[in-house]
Amino acid sequence: MILRHHRLLNLHMLSTPPLAPSFAAVSFRRPLSLAAHTRPGTGSPPSSPHPVKPSSAPNVAGADLVRTALFVPPGVAREEVTPGMLLPGSNIVVGPYAGHAQIKQVEFVKSSARARDCPKDNRPEFAILGRSNVGKSSLINALVRKKEFALTSKKPGKTQLINHFLVNKSWYIVDLPGYGFANASQSARTDWSSFTKGYFLNRDTLVAVLLLVDASIPPQQIDLDCASWLGRNNIGMTFVFTKCDKIKGGRGKRSDDNIKHFQDLISKYYKEPPPWIMTSSVTGLGRDELLLHMSQLRNYWDNDEVV
Repeated sequence: MILRHHRLLNLHMLSTPPLAPSFAAVSFRRPLSLAAHTRPGTGSPPSSPHPVKPSSAPNVAGADLVRTALFVPPGVAREEVTPGMLLPGSNIVVGPYAGHAQIKQVEFVKSSARARDCPKDNRPEFAILGRSNVGKSSLINALVRKKEFALTSKKPGKTQLINHFLVNKSWYIVDLPGYGFANASQSARTDWSSFTKGYFLNRDTLVAVLLLVDASIPPQQIDLDCASWLGRNNIGMTFVFTKCDKIKGGRGKRSDDNIKHFQDLISKYYKEPPPWIMTSSVTGLGRDELLLHMSQLRNYWDNDEVV
């Protein structure tokens, strides 16, 4: 654990510096470039990537996505990427670290009011973060396929604690308090919770943040501000677009239009785009693909042979 902590703090960042100093282009805390051309546990080129199943998700960014605006994981050279290696409805390439992605067992472990009260068993974890009505609990329920496992509420902002769910007795899903609740002051919306920030800054077992963004509405500045704060503090993230089955008010823009707009805004700050994926807790869109992406980040993070 000490060696991993040392690597997380001292190795170089994943990608080239961002265009603006407020954002950092990282996907999770361990830099990926050091293993960009090796197979886990070996010094040889990567084997064939995990097979990707077809999906009905729309191709938001078009054919050029494969060559330019994609997330290339460890074990894959960018020039070797083919369209078949791309997870549908995302910019995420599947590499050799992708592995077991099925959730067979899940249990609630504890709720913590402070970061120092969180579990201390050194298991890797993914934090789920987003605006108070973005659908965090619905996404967790969809991932674990247990209705109301993570309680949903018609009152946004109900989650006020750091909630740990143990998956397959080996890694955690962490449900964090939402930010941007409408009744909060403007300062409170940006600085949504001091103890949540303390969790991000001091949690060595954090693999990545899944930053949820509502695709059924136009991009919100508060989501960009949150991404900026995470980037400035070198907290890796994946954008998870939720509610991709919805169109607000019948006259609103399609979810893929909103996603494209969000991507355009983010591209002003990044030379290398963070990973992103489309989901719907109603239709199940993106569930298996997101779990596969999480598996390759988790397996790389947990590979003690990476130095």
